[in-house]
Amino acid sequence: MLTHMRARVRPLLLCAIAGAGLTLAAAAQAQDLKIMAPAAPGGGWDQTARAMQQALVQSGAAHSVQVYNVPGAGGTIGIAQFVNSAKGDPNQLMASGYVMVGAILTNNAPVTLDKVIPIARLVQETDAIAVPTNSPLKTVKDLAELVKKDPARVTWAGGSAGGPDHIAAALFTQKAGADPTKLNYIPFSGGGEALAAILGGKVTAGMSGLGELESQVKAGKLRLLAVTQSERVPGLDVPTLKESGIDVELANWRAVMAPPGLTPEQVKGVSAIIEKMAKSQAWADILKQKGWDDAYLTGDAFAAYLKEENARTAEILKSVGLIKQ
Repeated sequence: MLTHMRARVRPLLLCAIAGAGLTLAAAAQAQDLKIMAPAAPGGGWDQTARAMQQALVQSGAAHSVQVYNVPGAGGTIGIAQFVNSAKGDPNQLMASGYVMVGAILTNNAPVTLDKVIPIARLVQETDAIAVPTNSPLKTVKDLAELVKKDPARVTWAGGSAGGPDHIAAALFTQKAGADPTKLNYIPFSGGGEALAAILGGKVTAGMSGLGELESQVKAGKLRLLAVTQSERVPGLDVPTLKESGIDVELANWRAVMAPPGLTPEQVKGVSAIIEKMAKSQAWADILKQKGWDDAYLTGDAFAAYLKEENARTAEILKSVGLIKQ
């Protein structure tokens, strides 16, 4: 009788062990992910989301990745949709960054970054001032003199209102000795649209991420007057604003966020996927190709950084008249 019972129990144990093995194997498998780029195609968030898509798959961190765009109002439309539609889903992510910090403040948006889960700051990139190669403006000094004379007549193209492009243009106007509240800034929801305006000579100058301008610079269609970061970009013979006499220093960063409603275990799982991607050779190759600086920061340190950036950006926006005191 005992021998018979042992014979019956053994297959059940084997099935249970096999089942557990399958569960563990399934849990260890890379996921099928969806990433929202909360802007039109061609801009920094779109490029970041598609770079993540490539690196996640190539590194084996994800099985497949779908990228989709939700443009409008500096990402405030996208984050509102993301918070509502992706809640509790660890397979959905959103590209974000400094642009969204400023846009939320400028638009007084009801859905803020407090509503999502910060996973990681990924990259940092300098902004650059660009003009068409046939522009009479040859240097930053030429542009500064024009701005000082009549800031309202100088038109700027750039990304969403309240974002780093807008802030950099406003600070430039202020440091050039003009009233930043008279800034004539034309915001575009996608880098492709802003680039078309600059190339078409529809604006005096453009302020955009270096990565969005570089191909047209290499093609001889655009000229860079300056970069906004503290040091020159290696391999690029373009001065910083500071060395050109304009005391402005600004860098744009981009990040990835998860939706609200995830368990601590799910957050750990998502963070592990992003970490595998961020430490992969595939990601390193993309950073080099795009000219992005690795700015990887996660966990509590990234959450604290977000709070600091929000406070700092609010003060800048107030000082240049983009939001009320």
